[in-house]
Amino acid sequence: MKDRLRPMWCDHLSILRGKYLPGSKIGDGETRFSQTVFGVHYDKDLLDAPGAKMMDGMPDMVMRWRGDEIRDGWERSTKIVLGDLFDGAGEPLGLCPRGALKRAVADWGKHGLAPKVGIELECFALVTNDQGRLVPYDTPGAVVYGTGPFADPLRFTDEIWERAEELGFDLEMLTAEYDSPQFEMTLRFDDAVKAVDDIVLFRQMAREIALDHGVVLSFLPKPIAEAGGSGMHINFSFADADGRNALDNGPVAGPENMNDLARGAIAGLMHHHKGLAGLVAPTANSYQRLQPGALAGYWRNWAGDHRNVTTRISVEGGAKSRLEHRMADASANPYTAVAAVLQAARLGFENNYDLPAYEIGDGFENTDAKDGVALDLKRAMDDLEKDRALGDAVGRLLVYNHVYMKRKEVRKTRDLEGDQLRDFYVYYV
Repeated sequence: MKDRLRPMWCDHLSILRGKYLPGSKIGDGETRFSQTVFGVHYDKDLLDAPGAKMMDGMPDMVMRWRGDEIRDGWERSTKIVLGDLFDGAGEPLGLCPRGALKRAVADWGKHGLAPKVGIELECFALVTNDQGRLVPYDTPGAVVYGTGPFADPLRFTDEIWERAEELGFDLEMLTAEYDSPQFEMTLRFDDAVKAVDDIVLFRQMAREIALDHGVVLSFLPKPIAEAGGSGMHINFSFADADGRNALDNGPVAGPENMNDLARGAIAGLMHHHKGLAGLVAPTANSYQRLQPGALAGYWRNWAGDHRNVTTRISVEGGAKSRLEHRMADASANPYTAVAAVLQAARLGFENNYDLPAYEIGDGFENTDAKDGVALDLKRAMDDLEKDRALGDAVGRLLVYNHVYMKRKEVRKTRDLEGDQLRDFYVYYV
């Protein structure tokens, strides 16, 4: 087969949409999709969502890419590329999640700072049993930080690692997680847009390679009711004009050794805590994970090297100084989630929000924090709608569309429990 091009973009549901094009399209280019995809739900229901223009003829939008962004794909004879979305008049499309992240980067750029991002992905492996139902992949003897055949008898994670290396993904870690069959996959820090581009493509590659082995790799926050949850931890820092880490306040890390940038960023994440949930934990399934004592970012709190708070300060100081936001899960669009975290941090830095005292409780039986996120998707959308400052920063049309679609999702999932709720999402997330 001759080379072909697979241009893709990540939509409002975090589904990677695309098409195959002939090799003649390899280079600077564009292609068209119906803008009404932004009104399509997981169950393929077509809705008149804000910006989707369902009742306006379902017009085209344009995806554009640069030739130097094209890279080798994991399929035979296939190049891949991610692009930006524009409306029919050639203006940036307000619904585009990648555009929202680029705006967040530009907003920080006004302060002479460039966001750097590293993302940790957690996921579960599922297989189909003889009755055609999805069940946990059998990993005999798997343990947290487990490696080798006891953690992955089929060794599909070996192929993911090998392909990642071949394709230039800077994979930092792959290991078994606390629950079985759960895995964590982490890419190295990079410029924010490149880091999220990489995690979006890496996640798709991992899912497709796993499927070749008969494994459905699910990034849902809680695909197995009796097991723990899976997050998408967002680590970030900032480079100044000289390329130095702007969070660097010396070799000793921790709450007592932060500079004004770190304090402002954390204050912003605390101030917009409830509104953030609706963007970074955006499914009904998210709120089965996002609970007190679940190491999942429920409480409005922060601390140093403490895994049971929402915003954690890395134990590594100096040039490796960074903040970790632990609320997000991978049912969120990674562009939208990172944009939301960066914008909340920026609002705190610019507006001098008050920073509450850091958490000293254990987070299980005792916590200083008294304010948590909503307990379900319906109330999370109410909190997001109330947070006008965060919504304006992320992008008003994107947020209007998001709230509309998620309120429809509340109604679609309200009578679903257990595997039924999981299966509403599982083949897409």
